[in-house]
Amino acid sequence: MANKDVTDPARMEKIVSLCKRRGFIFQAGELYGGLNGCWDYGPLGAELKRNLKDYWWRRTVQERDDVLGMDGAILTHQDVLKASGHVDGFNDPMSECPLTKARLRADQVPAAEPGTEFTFQGASDENSGKTSDKSITVLISAGKQDPERSAEKLAAQFYRELLGKGSKPVVGARTSQPGPREGALYNPENGVMLSEPRSFDLMLSTKLGALASDSDPKAIAYLRPETAQSIFCQYKNVLDSNRVKLPFGIAQMGKSFRNEINPRNYIFRSREFEQMEIEYFCHPNDGLRLTDEWLEERLKFYGEIGIPREKLHILDIPDGERAFYSQKTYDIEYEFPFGVQELEGVAYRTDYDLGVHEKGAGKSLVYFDEETKEKFLPHVVEPSAGCDRTVLALICEAFEEETLSDEKGKEDVRTVLRFVPRMAPIKVGIFPLLKKNEEQVRICREIQKMLQPWMNVFTTMQAQ
Repeated sequence: MANKDVTDPARMEKIVSLCKRRGFIFQAGELYGGLNGCWDYGPLGAELKRNLKDYWWRRTVQERDDVLGMDGAILTHQDVLKASGHVDGFNDPMSECPLTKARLRADQVPAAEPGTEFTFQGASDENSGKTSDKSITVLISAGKQDPERSAEKLAAQFYRELLGKGSKPVVGARTSQPGPREGALYNPENGVMLSEPRSFDLMLSTKLGALASDSDPKAIAYLRPETAQSIFCQYKNVLDSNRVKLPFGIAQMGKSFRNEINPRNYIFRSREFEQMEIEYFCHPNDGLRLTDEWLEERLKFYGEIGIPREKLHILDIPDGERAFYSQKTYDIEYEFPFGVQELEGVAYRTDYDLGVHEKGAGKSLVYFDEETKEKFLPHVVEPSAGCDRTVLALICEAFEEETLSDEKGKEDVRTVLRFVPRMAPIKVGIFPLLKKNEEQVRICREIQKMLQPWMNVFTTMQAQ
């Protein structure tokens, strides 16, 4: 198993730079300073992503007899998400750094190293006499020279923001004690104690209707936080309108939205992202077996798109760390330059989802098996992959730097992307040896037109 803490930030910076330079991925709204956590795919990125989605759909839906596809609405009825638990429980604990105003997920803040904790009770401006009685606490790691001076510099920076631009804070009373304090959280960047965690709603809402008002709770709809809920809501319609019987699955690709506290790692964690999900409905006795079978199917898929098995790691989520309704969950992880992180989850969700929607809607979702005459609420196995994360994994895996030497021995580094053919954004390149030779150009254009209906073709010839 690879060490999750081993990272290669230099390699990641090169990949991000290449993606912008070659038209794979751009910051959304970059012309106006950028929209944090949102990304636009350029020409090559759009082709790569489409190849991935098309192949996932082909392998998951077209080539299987037991999986059907659907495309659900992005805007989601609030009662759907109320029943699923998202309205009341889809939130993260958030803490804020009083100095930098950075917002961090409280459950992801690393444990602080031992040191000395300094608390400053206030300050006054040497110029204006203006005062502030707000306090700030800073933890300085053991071994750092002159820890009190280091803490005082951070405190002065904090009070300078409060007292106004150009102020000269005189820091007042202070206390010190060994740290870290039990239960306290500290900003790993500067050691400043974070605020008490508070609940942060991850869902994005909107108002529906021409006359919708802020005071009308029924006008609220949500941009879906996941694609799964529309599948659960349409399970009965899909079952009744198609000649299928258990076990069968419903697959969906599409955009989801989460108001992440701290989007990070490029397109790995963003506020607008695309999912590729399957909800596979089965008899309760088959759930665990099918979970293992789907895990192997998904590992096989990643090998087919160019992500080798040795770069993938299977994390069997232990009891106590899984969602309360899950009897089995596997995380498929990949060795990104920023560490080993999740690509996809394969979860055995039991009958929780259909159960909550049956209760919430007051309508039966029970399945009747005509062969055994048995009635039961189907259980669900869910392979759920992040499309954008997989695109990033494909780019990271394809990225390579070659060192070439000319006849004089001079070395040059060339960057290449080695995609497997089925994922490659460009399938064919056409280069006439002599661009001014009309016959060569004519032949090249005939080849180009012959291939373009089937694949993306690159050529150095000017469009006519």
